[in-house]
Amino acid sequence: MTELQKKNEAYRRKIAIRNTTVVIGCAVLLIISFIISMNTGYTKLSPLDTLRTLFGGGTDKENLILFDFRLPRIAVSVLVGAGLALSGCIIQGISRNALADPGLLGINAGAGLMVILYVMFFGTQSFLSVFTLPFLALAGAGVTAVLIYGLTFKRGEGIAPMRLILTGVAVQSGISALTTLLVVRLDETQFDFVAAWQAGSIWGSNWKFVLALLPWLILLIPYVLYKARILDVLNLGDHVAYSLGASVEKERRRLLAASVALAASCVAVSGSISFVGLIAPHLARRLVGPKHGVLLPVCTLTGAVLVSAADTVARVIVQPSEIPTGIMVAIIGAPYFLYLLAKNRQ
Repeated sequence: MTELQKKNEAYRRKIAIRNTTVVIGCAVLLIISFIISMNTGYTKLSPLDTLRTLFGGGTDKENLILFDFRLPRIAVSVLVGAGLALSGCIIQGISRNALADPGLLGINAGAGLMVILYVMFFGTQSFLSVFTLPFLALAGAGVTAVLIYGLTFKRGEGIAPMRLILTGVAVQSGISALTTLLVVRLDETQFDFVAAWQAGSIWGSNWKFVLALLPWLILLIPYVLYKARILDVLNLGDHVAYSLGASVEKERRRLLAASVALAASCVAVSGSISFVGLIAPHLARRLVGPKHGVLLPVCTLTGAVLVSAADTVARVIVQPSEIPTGIMVAIIGAPYFLYLLAKNRQ
């Protein structure tokens, strides 16, 4: 082995160790966030009380607080954070646009429009709505994504990053205007539900919503991880990807469909939470670089930690009331988005 080969091998080992450390560190942060969230709320449960309740020794009140209120909400926040972060990472990868995000491009708004239409016609109390809403949200998000893709794509040029952002913002504005017109026609109960949903309050905080969301992530996350190399190839540009034998448009459409499905299923359960798909991929990319084989898992963990931590803070910062999780994430995300926008202009 030559000296150069030895240096390359040492460098690869160093990168592998760094990436492994980052993944383990993110997993540990998620576990810590989970534990803190279980012990945090309006009704105080000490760590000892929580541990005793987890192993079946809690009172009826402690069981109700932990198993019926806190644990399902924590599970939903973790799943939603992971799904939205992964969705944003895919969109940034296929568009080669660091500012792309399901919320900014109007995909979340399209999913939300279908949710509001469902609430208008069928109300909010239907048992089937728990499992129906993700499919309806997927339909709305899918139509929005197809519209944006069709308006952005140009034969011979592909998808221009800036054109994608401008088209997404325009479509989102139109959907938001239509949503506002529909909201004024809702009765008081429906309006309260939609207002909480639009603020991203993680309204689906029971085990039915966990069961409704979990299958989508179980199916889609392995598929996206399997496509990590395709995302690496697409990042090289369309011409290079074609020369390497990739079916660029076919793969782009498949990955876009996976991204839309992830975002829609999460939005249907959590409400409108923006910026997760923007922030988490950037943080992950700073930690492990642009290679999607490790970027996607780290991004998933980062998004889960972000939403879980934001939801915990939102529940306790103004007790006995609480701030919607979406607003707490936006407090972090909006300044970060402006920073990225200013950085891209330099």
